[in-house]
Amino acid sequence: MSRLRRGAMTGDPRAGFRDHRDKEPPVPQGLIRAARKSGQLNLSGRGLSEVPASVWRINVDTPEEAHSNVQFDASDRWWEQTDLVKLFLSSNKLQSLPDDLRLLPALVLLDIHDNLLSELPAAIGELVHLQKLNISHNKLRSLPQEVSQLQNLKSLLVQHNQLEEIPEALGQMTDLEELDLSNNCLKNISGGLGSLTHLTRLNVSNNKLKALPAEIGSLKRLRQLDCTSNLLEEVPTSMAGMDSLEQLYLRQNKLTFLPELPDCRILKELHVGNNQINTLGPQHLSHLSCLNILELRDNKLKSLPDEIALLKGLERLDLTNNDLSSLPNSLANLPNLKSLQLEGNPLRGIRRDLLSKGTQELLKYLRGRIQVPEAKSEQGEAPGVTAMTMPSDSLVNTHAIATLKTLEYSDKQAPVIPDAVFNAVGGSPITSVNFSKNQLIEVPLRIVELKDSLCDFNLGFNKITTISLNLCMLLKLTHLDLRNNLLVSLPDKLEAMTRLQSIILSFNRFKTFPDVLYRIPTLETILISSNQIGSIDPLQLIKLTKLSTLDLKNNDLLQIPPALGNCESLRSLNLEGNPFRNPRAAILAKGTNAILEYLRSRIPT
Repeated sequence: MSRLRRGAMTGDPRAGFRDHRDKEPPVPQGLIRAARKSGQLNLSGRGLSEVPASVWRINVDTPEEAHSNVQFDASDRWWEQTDLVKLFLSSNKLQSLPDDLRLLPALVLLDIHDNLLSELPAAIGELVHLQKLNISHNKLRSLPQEVSQLQNLKSLLVQHNQLEEIPEALGQMTDLEELDLSNNCLKNISGGLGSLTHLTRLNVSNNKLKALPAEIGSLKRLRQLDCTSNLLEEVPTSMAGMDSLEQLYLRQNKLTFLPELPDCRILKELHVGNNQINTLGPQHLSHLSCLNILELRDNKLKSLPDEIALLKGLERLDLTNNDLSSLPNSLANLPNLKSLQLEGNPLRGIRRDLLSKGTQELLKYLRGRIQVPEAKSEQGEAPGVTAMTMPSDSLVNTHAIATLKTLEYSDKQAPVIPDAVFNAVGGSPITSVNFSKNQLIEVPLRIVELKDSLCDFNLGFNKITTISLNLCMLLKLTHLDLRNNLLVSLPDKLEAMTRLQSIILSFNRFKTFPDVLYRIPTLETILISSNQIGSIDPLQLIKLTKLSTLDLKNNDLLQIPPALGNCESLRSLNLEGNPFRNPRAAILAKGTNAILEYLRSRIPT
């Protein structure tokens, strides 16, 4: 009988097997051997209440097979093993970790989420090479001071625990880029947080915070800040200096006014729904020209200032459930506004049937109420159209081309875009083009003439069946609207659009989710409702780390893969109108967070 076999029978602590009387499921010896070669060991979902000692000592003890009288080929040379660098222990029943954790000093990633841990050993601080630590979904009430010794840590995920405070020493982890403290019991955060100057993502949502430290303004690299569901009555004025901020979530707090953010000039999303905001003034809006989404639903706003028209990049404005009795006509001057939500307001002077016709009809109505003084000739008379009028003058708004950098030729029902429209551009740098509501069957070839400046392209409500490669040459495009066409696929070369942030593909004829979208990591919004899509690949969607809005309603999805719940960047997920049975309507009605939580709970362990 070999030494390996005897080890299995006697419960040798260096062997990868447990005593046969032990109720713990064994860790297959093959996994241990493979881990020595790859440097990775995945023991997730094995029902472990403790980790076998052989795992902690994998790089310390001589492998059992070294004592066996066997021949080794090139692939089984245990003496050429690599140190363990990645260890996955998630979805088990671990209540504690031993000090033997220090025997794995080469670890770069340690994932222990979804266990029963109530504390971490001080030895955690000896894993000095650790870059990612996931201890979310446990029962931790505190973090040991030693965690501050993890000077190379870049990602610390502690969400869904029972933390009442975080150690002041956390501010010493200066390489930290991602910190998730959401869904805990925190009542305050120390000013030491301001020392985390490399932080790009901070989530403190679903806690009991009444205030944020003034030092938070020192986080000059922060791109995403989520403070949803706390008790904040105001935010520190120092936040105005966070000039890298792109997404700010302040939903479900007790704010009475919108924060003034004069230096947050690249802010793209501002979510302040479910607060008590009753005033919105010019000082709150004047510096937010890059804002794409402004969510103000469930507040107490009585009016909007005319300066709302300064938000030239605004695409979605949610004013649901406020106290608005009227709307400023200047809303019609928002060139990119695609979604204006007004349900639950006591609006007067605007017919209900007009509100039900959608955003574009409402904007058209407001545009008609704007009084534009007619230009007069030197003789004091309004000029008429003469034989000398240039064709481009009658086709497009040359003033919009020169001042707003916008080329508008929409709602003409034209089968092609006349050359005169492109000729009118001259040498002007155009950033926005609207060719919607025509009869186009293809993308106009001359659009490539605008490739050096074009950022926003609207081709919605046409009859386009295929996307030609000239569209893929618009490398500066950030927003693309292709809704209500006849598309069944997208070209692979669309992935060259490395700046694309949002794409609208609703009301087309897609039967499969376009694979190319999985390969555009800059995407933040994908609207692809009302098609015939039968499945999605959650493992590919997870790679889109910036994706915050995904609309899949009214498709043919027969099932929703549980792994979709791991797409933690999603802030808005719409699945209504599909034929799947689970999640049920009651879960869908609770919103995105509830859907993702439900899906995560269905992931097999």
